[in-house]
Amino acid sequence: MAVELLNKKQTELTLKEVIEKYSDISPYAIIKADVQRRTVVYSERALEAADKNIHQVQARGIFASVGEKHDYMPVSLILRDGLSILTGPVPTLRNAPYVVDKIDGKLYLTDNGELVEEVEYWYKPDFQDKLTSSGKPMWQIATARPQRLDIDPYSYCHFWDKGDGCRFCNMGANFNRSKREFNKPARLDAEDVYETVREALKQPGRFTNIKMTAGSILSGEEIFDDEVEMYIEILQAVGRNFKTKRFPSQIIASAFSEKQLARVYENTGVMSFTSDMEVLNEKLFASVCPGKSKLVGYKEWKRRIFAAVDIFGRGFVNTGIVGGVETAQPGGFTTEEDALKATLEEAEDFAQHGVSTVHCVWVPYPGSVFQNQNNPSLEYYVRLSKGLYELRKKYDLSIDMDNYRRCGNHPDSDLDRVL
Repeated sequence: MAVELLNKKQTELTLKEVIEKYSDISPYAIIKADVQRRTVVYSERALEAADKNIHQVQARGIFASVGEKHDYMPVSLILRDGLSILTGPVPTLRNAPYVVDKIDGKLYLTDNGELVEEVEYWYKPDFQDKLTSSGKPMWQIATARPQRLDIDPYSYCHFWDKGDGCRFCNMGANFNRSKREFNKPARLDAEDVYETVREALKQPGRFTNIKMTAGSILSGEEIFDDEVEMYIEILQAVGRNFKTKRFPSQIIASAFSEKQLARVYENTGVMSFTSDMEVLNEKLFASVCPGKSKLVGYKEWKRRIFAAVDIFGRGFVNTGIVGGVETAQPGGFTTEEDALKATLEEAEDFAQHGVSTVHCVWVPYPGSVFQNQNNPSLEYYVRLSKGLYELRKKYDLSIDMDNYRRCGNHPDSDLDRVL
């Protein structure tokens, strides 16, 4: 295995070589993908430059949290062209991480001591240091991306109840740690959410969208019924802040049935729906996402996403994949070429049905089953991003609901802006 890993690393193109080879792709988008792939660490100078009065150094999320015990750390980074980089330190990652350092008064990404690109920290929103009427810090209720408000109303996934959570995911481990160390509740209070959104909207021009995501809730008369009820309750609380029926919003949820989706759509102001397939291959779906496979199945999960287009409309339905997890072993593709070909062929089927596919960069997070694996090369992610972008262009699919401004986690949707 060590020899195989060494040979793989020797044949990978460097960042500079990838930028030169793919000159039609923005170098910023390529840098972003590599930083997400390898993650970052911060020098002492860089950490000292993070000012809690102006930067986001506290955030509570379902996959990771920072600043819970005033151990402040930059939530994320932004490049000079406005692209966001969602990443953080991953101690177990085998790829050497980039280092953020402060040099001559500016913040830079560095690699082995060489300057790569200038970066900035995310600025915190006005609501962050305020409290709800129940005394909850608002930064624990919502997180602000540069132009999107993120709310995670339920922070546990019940596929993990019997050990069948997705193998790349650390949500269960993160929740258990957060509950133990920070007394984090599984579910947000609807009134706290209403008050936090109300306060956030007082900052003119800051937010263009509201996103909600949560772990799967399997209980109810029909699977996911209780998850549906949770989204309806929280979305209705958010909707009290708007004069119109619909407001710019997205939920990333389980694969609801048509009846369940109709209930969410008709009883709330949500405008767009995403349900993540995670991996676009039926065989790998069974091994990577055993809970989803056993209780719903690949074909049915996929069919439900297609059916969502009839409810939300073309251009308002997505599926997300964890780009690169299709190479996880054992059982994954053994060559990047085969993995890319299979993924893009299946993504085209989604596109033909009016569903856009977006990808995030797979990082073998601590606490996940795949924590000791290796993710693919930078060139793989560039080709995957370009392939997904070209499918949206071919089938005239809008990604406005999940673009660089409203999300910032998908290298492929960045290309809709810069290509």
